[in-house]
Amino acid sequence: MKNGLWSKQEVKDLFTSVEKAKDNKNPLKMAFSEHAKKYSRQPNSVRNYYYHEIDNLEIDRERCNNLGIDLSKHKKSSIQYFSKDEEDSLMQKIDGLVESGYSVRKACMKLSDGDIGTMLRFQNKYRNFKAKQKPIEKNNIIKFTKRKEGITESELQALFMGLVRLVKRSAKEEASMQTNSILEKTNIELRKTIVALNTKEKEYRELKEQLTKVKEENSRLVKDVFKLKCNKAGKLKTQIEDIANK
Repeated sequence: MKNGLWSKQEVKDLFTSVEKAKDNKNPLKMAFSEHAKKYSRQPNSVRNYYYHEIDNLEIDRERCNNLGIDLSKHKKSSIQYFSKDEEDSLMQKIDGLVESGYSVRKACMKLSDGDIGTMLRFQNKYRNFKAKQKPIEKNNIIKFTKRKEGITESELQALFMGLVRLVKRSAKEEASMQTNSILEKTNIELRKTIVALNTKEKEYRELKEQLTKVKEENSRLVKDVFKLKCNKAGKLKTQIEDIANK
């Protein structure tokens, strides 16, 4: 992985992981999490890339064939309807969180584990459910609950700010990964340089020791030559004196 780009092998690994999850009846979230851990990515980023890549491969069939991906195994899920038990369970959980101080949006975000698509699905289901509740009759006056259409401007703004924070966090994580990669490469080069310097220093010490030995040997030879010259001069002097005495 380099600069956040997806290699051909990583794309193939992702689609293979999804196929295995489907074959084993496991949630796709598990495949996204495992892939994210393996390639040091964020699970939500992997999930978003997967669904975006399905659209890309639908258009670029040649690339799809080169990757060896069978798109028939990767159809996007159609609308998922709640069963009666799922609906009751969801309503109870949201009501419980709202009673403890959560807003409906925040409660849905918590139950969706931060997945915005799922959060909106839970939120819309909850509001539709509440809108269908029987009106309350009081003092012979029937009070109808006004059905809320869509989401308010403040909720839309909050959702937008949430998306901005997610984008910023993703950008920081990508930048951090790039920085770590650069630091690792720098450390490797530094270690190589240190090893080379240690080798050179060892060679320098060995040459210095050899030079010292050569100097000592040269000094010894100079002394020996001087002694030989002195001995030869002494013998020559003795010979000259012997000749003069005769």
